[in-house]
Amino acid sequence: MELGRFGIWTFDFEDQPASMLRDSVRELEELGWPAIWIPERDGREALTHAGFLLASTERIAVVNGIARIGSRGARWTRGAALLLADAYPDRHVLGLGFGGAQAGVKPLDAMNDYLDELDAVTSANPLPAAPMRRLLAAYGPKMLELARDRSEGAHTYHVTVSHTAQAREVLGEKAFLGVEHAVLFETDPGKAREIAREHLHGYLTSKYNVAKYLRLGYTEADIDGGRGSDRLVDDLVFWGDLDTVTAKLHGHLDAGADHVGVQVIGVEPGDSAMPHWGRLAESLLP
Repeated sequence: MELGRFGIWTFDFEDQPASMLRDSVRELEELGWPAIWIPERDGREALTHAGFLLASTERIAVVNGIARIGSRGARWTRGAALLLADAYPDRHVLGLGFGGAQAGVKPLDAMNDYLDELDAVTSANPLPAAPMRRLLAAYGPKMLELARDRSEGAHTYHVTVSHTAQAREVLGEKAFLGVEHAVLFETDPGKAREIAREHLHGYLTSKYNVAKYLRLGYTEADIDGGRGSDRLVDDLVFWGDLDTVTAKLHGHLDAGADHVGVQVIGVEPGDSAMPHWGRLAESLLP
């Protein structure tokens, strides 16, 4: 998939009105960003959200990062994704993920079952000239293997450079690997880590995320009850000046990522990350 080496990954669009959303994504396109990654968290439905962004622009690719498999039946996911692939050739990527803990449900089994259903769907919907493309959110070896075998590759979130290297080993040379990474433009270590810890707390108290970090060699002391050690925080959030941040982001490419979705954190509610996205575009884009 041709998404460029860097894109924007953002929660910001979850709470913007449609007019601001349209202006923001158009400005990102004008800045030269080749791709934008959007989550599904606060009620904005993933595929209509993607369709609106695609309709508002001409070139930028829109990646669901992720569409939760528990949010809609496989038949309707397939129908929506086929329509977007037909209407916007090679500009939409369906990123699928388990999307949170469900009692008694194993993420790997749930994803396998969902893909079985997705692939078995038949309908009168015409097939697009350009293919419908999908990725899977994946962290552990088994889900990465599933992403390799049943999709075009994997999307990872809040991981380290060492995880990227391990993921590439599992995926092999051909599968796509898109990595999200959080960045913060703050040079004071105390302030930077305070902001980063606030952002990371929910992930450092989540069973699946904690398991991910323990597999990477961090300890319960690094988790620190959800606070996070300096070592873990610094690995998960790249903070500092522009040169420092961009140099660290390139580490994912060196470790085997095809694409890095950059998530800017530390923006005050009501403010826009656009100034930071502009500076990043000048530094990261060709």
